[in-house]
Amino acid sequence: MNEQKKRLTTAEGAPIADNENSITAGPRGPLLMQDVQLLEQMQHFNRERIPERIVHAKGSAAFGTFTVTSDVTKYTKAAFLSEIGKQTDVFLRFSTVAGERGAADAERDVRGFALKFYTEEGNWDMVGNNTPVFFVRDPHKFAMFIHTQKRHPKDNMRDMDMQWDFWSLCPESLHQVTILFSDRGLPASYRHMNGYGSHTYSLINAEGERVWCKFHFKTEQGVKNMRDEEATELIGKDRESHQRDLFDSIEKGEFPRWKFYIQVMTQEQAEEFQWNPFDLTKVWPHGDFPLIEVGTLELNKNPENYFAEVEQSSFSPSALVPGIGASPDKMLQARLMSYADAHRYRVGNNFQQLPVNKARCPVHNYQRDGQMATAQDYGSNPNYFPNSLSETPQQSPEYKEPAWHLGDVTVDRYNSREGHDDYTQAGNLYRLFDDGERDRLAKAIAGPLSQAREEVQKRQLKHFYAADTDYGRRVAEALKVDVETIEGELGVRDVQVEESL
Repeated sequence: MNEQKKRLTTAEGAPIADNENSITAGPRGPLLMQDVQLLEQMQHFNRERIPERIVHAKGSAAFGTFTVTSDVTKYTKAAFLSEIGKQTDVFLRFSTVAGERGAADAERDVRGFALKFYTEEGNWDMVGNNTPVFFVRDPHKFAMFIHTQKRHPKDNMRDMDMQWDFWSLCPESLHQVTILFSDRGLPASYRHMNGYGSHTYSLINAEGERVWCKFHFKTEQGVKNMRDEEATELIGKDRESHQRDLFDSIEKGEFPRWKFYIQVMTQEQAEEFQWNPFDLTKVWPHGDFPLIEVGTLELNKNPENYFAEVEQSSFSPSALVPGIGASPDKMLQARLMSYADAHRYRVGNNFQQLPVNKARCPVHNYQRDGQMATAQDYGSNPNYFPNSLSETPQQSPEYKEPAWHLGDVTVDRYNSREGHDDYTQAGNLYRLFDDGERDRLAKAIAGPLSQAREEVQKRQLKHFYAADTDYGRRVAEALKVDVETIEGELGVRDVQVEESL
């Protein structure tokens, strides 16, 4: 076979001799079920579309690089920001927010700015917009707000009464409404707009010190916007104007760039700030909290396949890396759950294994199975934790975030074992049993426990002894181990438990 020729195959890899004609009973006869090539094609076609995003459905994207230009290690220990000149691969998806996948790019709407950094410590997703604020501050209102931006349940048309009814009842939306309907509300292209993290996040340095921060991406192409009349004329000529502009500029080598900045606020400043610093409807004045340069973002490569790399791309505010964390922002807290959950519904339970979403550092966890699961990273390793098996993924305490001290409340991961007595009540129950019940209990335990490794048996026996010496001794005898030896190894030989109840 000519090595230059690509052989057409089925999804299973079998060569296809004829991909234009179905198998039929005679030239005019009916189709036959044995035409598995046709069946595969039709079955796949029926499943080629996935649900569109509820918001941000219409999008354009590109790959690029981020380069650190300033030292920000006093604020964060994030590895990809550790030194000037360090580069990280990125993927940036722009979008309209309210419109469906067929919406025109030049409609008046907020624009999404979702950025994925493929760092050596995992993916960081900065999932923001082209505005520094949002319409609501409480997640209870988010789904309701989005309903007003979609179609009326009766006539299936966009309804301005729904939209303005909601806004008129939610004065916290005024800041964002003012931006949306001002001259800033209609970007001329994706290249000519800024991007914002909008939420307040936290930065943590190597010493475990936390500051609050906001993320800003300032376009180096200059901010350009349109008037309604210009947008209307443009939509009549090209509904994909923003996508075309982005794609064509990259193809021509005119790579768009943004400068990445942060604002920083200490906890002391947060306590004295005029507004709630975690309120998504508010900005931090630049005069009080000036922009600090971090680096430069450049988009320099278009996707090769829109569906695989753009439509299936999935961004989650919960994709954080050491040195960058969450905050008490209520909307952010809700998004930490809802975005990844939406991807699991829309794309599949293992959406992170798709190339565009896959981390470019080693991935090891105990999540298995589900739609699209592969054995690429896990093989036959156990799927539970804690475990005592060697060469399995283990915790890294050195990455623990410092606690949040918010007024009288301290937010932390509290040790669920500390200060708890896990043995007395189990021992009390054991001591309620008569000899027959105790023997049957020991034998019932010894049967399956004998099939575990010796080190597991010893570890579990120590728990039985801690509850009651007789409890441990009977199980040890049922396991047919030398009781005196095992008690010596476990250091429980002299344990005395007072008979009670």
